[in-house]
Amino acid sequence: MSAELALLHADHVRTLCQRSARALERSGRAHLLIAAGAIKYRFLDDMPFPFQVNPHFKAWLPLTEHPGCWLRVTPGEKPHLLYFQPEDFWHMPPADPEGYWTNQFSISIVRDHAELARLLPPASKCAIVGEADATVGDYVPDNPASVLDYLHFHRAYKTPYELALMRSASQRAVRGHRAAEAAFRAGASEHGIHQAYLVASGHSDIDLPYGNIVGLNSHAAVLHYQHRDTAAPDRQRSLLIDAGASCAGYAADITRTYSAQDDEFAALVAAVDRVQLDLVNQVRPGRDYRDLHLECHRLLTGVLIEAGVIRCGQEEALELQLSSTFFPHGLGHLIGLQVHDVAGFAASDGGGRIERPDGHPFLRLTRVLEPAMAVTIEPGLYFIDSLMQRLRSSAAGHRIEWARVEAFAPYGGVRIEDDVVCTDGAPENLSRDAFALSA
Repeated sequence: MSAELALLHADHVRTLCQRSARALERSGRAHLLIAAGAIKYRFLDDMPFPFQVNPHFKAWLPLTEHPGCWLRVTPGEKPHLLYFQPEDFWHMPPADPEGYWTNQFSISIVRDHAELARLLPPASKCAIVGEADATVGDYVPDNPASVLDYLHFHRAYKTPYELALMRSASQRAVRGHRAAEAAFRAGASEHGIHQAYLVASGHSDIDLPYGNIVGLNSHAAVLHYQHRDTAAPDRQRSLLIDAGASCAGYAADITRTYSAQDDEFAALVAAVDRVQLDLVNQVRPGRDYRDLHLECHRLLTGVLIEAGVIRCGQEEALELQLSSTFFPHGLGHLIGLQVHDVAGFAASDGGGRIERPDGHPFLRLTRVLEPAMAVTIEPGLYFIDSLMQRLRSSAAGHRIEWARVEAFAPYGGVRIEDDVVCTDGAPENLSRDAFALSA
């Protein structure tokens, strides 16, 4: 695998060099400097927060736990990595650079940031990308818009190297999801399910790409449920688990929902799953993601009618926007170096914004799909008490069968999410492929 990754990575770096050269030409700068980032500390304390590397840095090389490093990209030259390896007896310093990626860089070991001035070109000639606290001397990140607009827009198109890492991240996440379902079936608490996920995926809480959402019963109605009860409920009804994994800085983002019994909620889960697969199949070149989001509302409206929750025709329900109460978030987002990757609204690599459809304020992606784009597809139906109360008191409240809502409310809700790659033909479903491999 390392030999294959080395070849893919070499092509990947060439692509990034080409993108960087075009971005620099637009900005009038001669060099691109990328700061990995700096350690941050808690207020009035010497305890550090977990380090989060600059996504622009980990786009080039799989160093996700290396604060203080810098990368210089100069068109026509080999990218130059300034590898920060301080002498430190409090912590284990970074090991010597090694691995499939090293041949693509000239590497200088830096013991002290004072050495940067002699290794880097004048700051005035550089576009410097990073957070403000990564500043060293004259090298202050200025994040030129012309550079970021270009790089962010094209980051949506994944290279074969990136897709290989995303497949590995998906396989890692699926190992966790399999263990989480088994723990749920065995009656574990939210905390216990989460721990089973961590063990199986090989992750810790710190290095997950995002905090796992593990909601039993009505907790599944909280979209970003942030707690994990240590005691199991008296009765296990349902589990919604939204949990990911990382591979060399690339993320997987997968959600599954389970019913403890073969009941009406299980039928609802199966119906949302069918909708999700229908939408995945529509991830095709030229498809406007906004239209796909609206199609999701149409399909979910049909599910709610069939489940007896909505008691009017589909066209009237859509006109009244009833589905927005049960499906309040967007269909999905770009994914890759970040879980919610950048430039979801980008009109072009020169800037501009594609707005969301009216009445859909939480959609995170409005671009037209093209080959090599990686997106999530995550329809859901939820019985959120505050939204249900608002709908009940509205003029459209009489179009809802509230007894059905009350029957489903103890289960919280359903979400099914896969990571999907748009291709020239049928989409590649990274998540389902990983589940099939683990069967």
